[in-house]
Amino acid sequence: MPTAAVAEMPVAPPVATPGWLQRFSSLDRAARIRLGIGLALFALMVAAAAWFAGRPDYRVLFANLSDKDGGAVVAQLAQMNVPYKYTEGGGAIMVPADRIYDVRLRLASQGLPKGSVAGFETTEASRFGVTQFQERLNFQRGLEGELTRSIQSLEPVQSARVHLALPNQNGFFREQQKPSASVLVSLYPGRFLDRTQLAGIVHLVASSVPDMAPSAVSVLDETGKLLSQTPDAVGGAPSGEQLAYAQKIEQQYARRIVDILEPIVGRDNVKATVTADIDFNQTESTTEQHRPNLAADVSAVRSQQLIESAAKPGDKLPAGIPGAVSNQPPQNNNAPVNGANPAPDAGGQGAAGGGSVGRRELTTNYEVDKTTSVTRAAQGMVRRVNAAVVVNYQSVPEGAGKSLVAKPLSPEQIEQMTALVREAVGYNKERGDSVNLMNAPFRSEAVAQAELPLYKQPEVLELARSLGMPIGLSLAAVLLLMGVVRPVLKAGRLPARAVATPLRKVDALAAEHIERPALPAPVKAEDQAPSEEQLRLEEARSLAKENPVAVANIVKTWVNGD
Repeated sequence: MPTAAVAEMPVAPPVATPGWLQRFSSLDRAARIRLGIGLALFALMVAAAAWFAGRPDYRVLFANLSDKDGGAVVAQLAQMNVPYKYTEGGGAIMVPADRIYDVRLRLASQGLPKGSVAGFETTEASRFGVTQFQERLNFQRGLEGELTRSIQSLEPVQSARVHLALPNQNGFFREQQKPSASVLVSLYPGRFLDRTQLAGIVHLVASSVPDMAPSAVSVLDETGKLLSQTPDAVGGAPSGEQLAYAQKIEQQYARRIVDILEPIVGRDNVKATVTADIDFNQTESTTEQHRPNLAADVSAVRSQQLIESAAKPGDKLPAGIPGAVSNQPPQNNNAPVNGANPAPDAGGQGAAGGGSVGRRELTTNYEVDKTTSVTRAAQGMVRRVNAAVVVNYQSVPEGAGKSLVAKPLSPEQIEQMTALVREAVGYNKERGDSVNLMNAPFRSEAVAQAELPLYKQPEVLELARSLGMPIGLSLAAVLLLMGVVRPVLKAGRLPARAVATPLRKVDALAAEHIERPALPAPVKAEDQAPSEEQLRLEEARSLAKENPVAVANIVKTWVNGD
């Protein structure tokens, strides 16, 4: 009957994965230090990225504040528990962007910032016993402050100062002095005041002060340049209005030339420049003329005087030396016996009986013919016009492909265009006008439109400022984790080894022992002396069982080629 035999066979156990604690304990001292530094840097970068991501975006609340207003605003922000910070140099106060409008409204309700310029609010805190001079001075300061605020509200003006000269008025009207004003403006870089804005500032100041003429207001910039001009030119030079008028006339003439030639030669194929000599002199002439004397029936009678007197022939007026003889009364007249008429007197009139002697004078004055004419020449008359015109070559199709070729204009075309230009500018040969038309090819250079790069656009810059730091720190943390921490942890992995070697029983049937001829049994290993190679292998096996970490580091060194 066959007997059953039980044989034990070794089976490889499952590989046990080492834990984090085992990996950390298997590292040497240098690897542990590197791992600790890497983890610390990683935690620091993650915390910094989280802080930058959660940090509020600060915007400018107020800029260019005085020290007094800045201190008041900061004190109020501290009471309101609003975080704030300064820009570089302290030029502006910044608060979180989500609270900027709320903070501005709350500060405005408290009258902040008050501004470095004081207006009529200086008169509200008047003390008892203020003299008349102090009242006038406070009123003048308040008026200057209000004018300064109004001028600073203009867009190009950064700051301004107003000085008023208000003389004392007395009871004598002829001795009263007119007020005057001076305005100093500081403009933003790259900004300027045009002529209409300057006129507005002048009239604003002149209208705010009684009896102040616009000519008494002077406006200067921060460089000391006089911006406002009087109506009359200073030193005989043309005023700003005169130069603007001349420029306007020249632009009108040039526009006429371009408008009349562009339909012929095409758009952007004609350039015109006109110089106009404008007469801004004021002239006045008076002429008085007298015509010769006319006939009596044609002339106009101005005045007429008639004198008549009558006296008797015997009447004699007293004459001679005053005395007794001359004072005697006249004698009685005696009529002639024969009744003859006396001879006529020197006046040609005879006296008969009671006749009288008379005198008659007639004076007539006639009007003198007189003509008086006054002529005033208008300003801004054009005395001379000089026009220079350049026309591009004409493009003519030529060849089988009908390609355009630039060719000059013919003399007939140039003459016709010159005649059109003369008619457009009102050419007058007597006053010395000149028109010159030239035909030349234009040099066209293709200028690429400069587009703002993507990295310079404001939206991209703002997005980069808000997200650049958190994203950069996150990427640096990931690189640190993958480049420093992960290699150190991989180096500390334990090699796969058998933790236990359980035996599994395997039942086998053994056949009956049959005697058969066989070779001699092999010599057992314990009967032979171990070789030197077997001894080294046994020592390595025992070392691997006792200190598997050291053996794993040795194998790793071999694999890395060190």
